[in-house]
Amino acid sequence: MTKDLAQRAGPPGAESGSLVTPMVRGLRLLEYIAQGGSTGNLSEVGRLIDVNRVTVTRLLVTLEQEGMIERLPSGGHRVSLRFLALSATALGNNEFMTVVRRYAQLLCQSLGVSVYYTVLDDTNMVYLLREMPPSGLISHVTLGSRVPAWQIAPGKAVLANYSNDTLKAMFGPGSIQPVPQFENWLQDITHVREKGYAWSLSGLEQGINACAAAIIGADDKAMGALSVVGPERIFNDDETLAERVQAAVCEATKALSKIRQCDGAA
Repeated sequence: MTKDLAQRAGPPGAESGSLVTPMVRGLRLLEYIAQGGSTGNLSEVGRLIDVNRVTVTRLLVTLEQEGMIERLPSGGHRVSLRFLALSATALGNNEFMTVVRRYAQLLCQSLGVSVYYTVLDDTNMVYLLREMPPSGLISHVTLGSRVPAWQIAPGKAVLANYSNDTLKAMFGPGSIQPVPQFENWLQDITHVREKGYAWSLSGLEQGINACAAAIIGADDKAMGALSVVGPERIFNDDETLAERVQAAVCEATKALSKIRQCDGAA
């Protein structure tokens, strides 16, 4: 951690008697986990947030019970989908997220399909924003959903900006999340890299098609993706829709990339 959480000063004018100590400790622990801190060593966690091991255990149980964190299969914890969804709601007031939402609304209105904004978190894509047409979309994907990046169009669009060596370390044989038929998948990523966009035809969900392109930050790394999603039948009914979707999502992500690069954000 760049800051010792136990040493953080309170707000100006705050007196220790006016603070709710258990809440302060819980928030410190939640921030520690959100920043990628490991909960494998409870004594070390307690030292960082200035509580004993027993209190750390109780805080972890409470945060898990309230749906703010979840256990990792390999041990430890991470912030939960509920926490990410709440964060996404708060980010709606952020200037860039406001711009992303505006582009998503324009795409949704002009094309009559759903639009999602997703970001890469480790090896998963997390859905942070969604705009839907009046007709809606029958989908199991909701805000805060976490889906393996290799499996979906926005994930492929983002991952295409990574080197093959990096992708092999993330998804190759022997990795934590190996992709079935990795070499074939890597060839698919090569095509996405060449075209600048990714399609998924009944990929994640049967009968639903998606086209996605990445948003590039100031460090020339993909920071997220916009995906345009609709039922397969509307693409079959309108032969021009796929081409229009493809052009629109590429145009939108190029504009958003330019904005992100101009403000110097990664």
